[in-house]
Amino acid sequence: MALTGSSSLPALPCGAPHDWVDRYLLAGPDDQECLRFGVPVDRATLRALVAEQAGRLAAAGLARGGTAALRLAPSLGYTAALLACWQLGAQAVLLDHRLTDHEVALAVERLAPQVLVESAHAPAAAMRGFAETDPVPVARPDGRPAATGHALVQLSSGSTGPAKVIARTAADLLRELDCYARLAAFPKAGERVVLLSSMVHVLGLVGGLLNSLHARVPLTVPARMTTAGILAAVGEGSAPTTVIGVPFHAELLAGAAAPPPLPQLRRMIVAGELVRPGLPAAFTARYGVPLGTMYGMTELGVIATDLDGTLHPEAAPVHGTGLSEDGGELHIAMAASPYPGLDDPTRWSDGRLHTRDAGRIDPVTGRVTVLGRRDSQVSIGGLKVDLNEVEHTLAALPEVREAVVVFADGAIEAYLATERTGTGEVTDRADAVREALVRELAPFKRPRQLTFLPALPRTATGKLVRDTAALRAAAH
Repeated sequence: MALTGSSSLPALPCGAPHDWVDRYLLAGPDDQECLRFGVPVDRATLRALVAEQAGRLAAAGLARGGTAALRLAPSLGYTAALLACWQLGAQAVLLDHRLTDHEVALAVERLAPQVLVESAHAPAAAMRGFAETDPVPVARPDGRPAATGHALVQLSSGSTGPAKVIARTAADLLRELDCYARLAAFPKAGERVVLLSSMVHVLGLVGGLLNSLHARVPLTVPARMTTAGILAAVGEGSAPTTVIGVPFHAELLAGAAAPPPLPQLRRMIVAGELVRPGLPAAFTARYGVPLGTMYGMTELGVIATDLDGTLHPEAAPVHGTGLSEDGGELHIAMAASPYPGLDDPTRWSDGRLHTRDAGRIDPVTGRVTVLGRRDSQVSIGGLKVDLNEVEHTLAALPEVREAVVVFADGAIEAYLATERTGTGEVTDRADAVREALVRELAPFKRPRQLTFLPALPRTATGKLVRDTAALRAAAH
């Protein structure tokens, strides 16, 4: 696998050498800026921080083939702890810092990491782009070493059910970095990136953090994820700048009343969910640069791109992607299942990953048009939510007899069956349900609307109705 980017960078191998972190991510001149979390961080400083975190992790018992779960907000501490895990040859499990204690406990119980890394500092405020973290690794006596050779484990949605556990090897990550290097319009040396996507998830992690370290493109995370905070981060550097985020961020910026001149802004790239038809034109009208889009999955990263915004709603598959269409569903060639311990032919079989995304492929150009999800997974602000998880959480509450959860008008709605009671009792029940959801589900997973009914509508065969219009009609 040859790298097609800057010739000053080492070529990426087909596999992953044991020192892949040092060779492909941390290498470079000591005084070269690589990250900016409020203040610039050069490579010598980052290498020292990684070495420090590696020492802490090793003291907690982490070694080659071990497992560590990171529950850290995007930060310099998170970056150093993650790279230190990989430098030690351990498997890193990423837990979104926004998960509740309940969700984290479920994930830790299932995955049994040998070390859990959390911050000694309090969580950052909601609109903060990054946090101050002091990673504290704590050994877990009931933890288990890695059962597979994967370097990275992520949870696509929530923390229960084996289908949500996704694993990637170091070679998988290097392959994706090679894909980015082959994209002429993706940031290269001499440019800079302003990252809005969370580094816990695949776009921010690989397309943002890891690619910037490898391509030697300084990466800035805004202090605040507000319109003013993002524009200020773009304006603080003079190099050609690419903003990477999710469609929500593009909507935010497109709605800016009078943004300052930003001659350094080259483009914005978004991924994570479908872009509404009018957004690319609105963004370009506001800033005079393209809104590019990417299609990808946690299971393998970037799949197809339209970085100049000229193909929308189509996208061109990246190098080496064996993309096919079967019955209206997109499939991707993949030698091994990304779901460790799961044998589910509806997700991976015969060397093909079943994306569960509806789409079509142009037989002449090979370009792909993604039409949306074919299953229960939806995207809220670029974050994946499994409606089944929300539904099961609600149905398990003592105040709820049965539940149906749907996604409509860009929001999650829940319809809950209760016994016929007085108005006051219904109010008390609703308050109890909301309090339970605060404990058990991250904010982005909680339904915007809870509707309580004596009974949920069913079909003639006794199945719960999941049609939004029928459910709304039953509520009136």
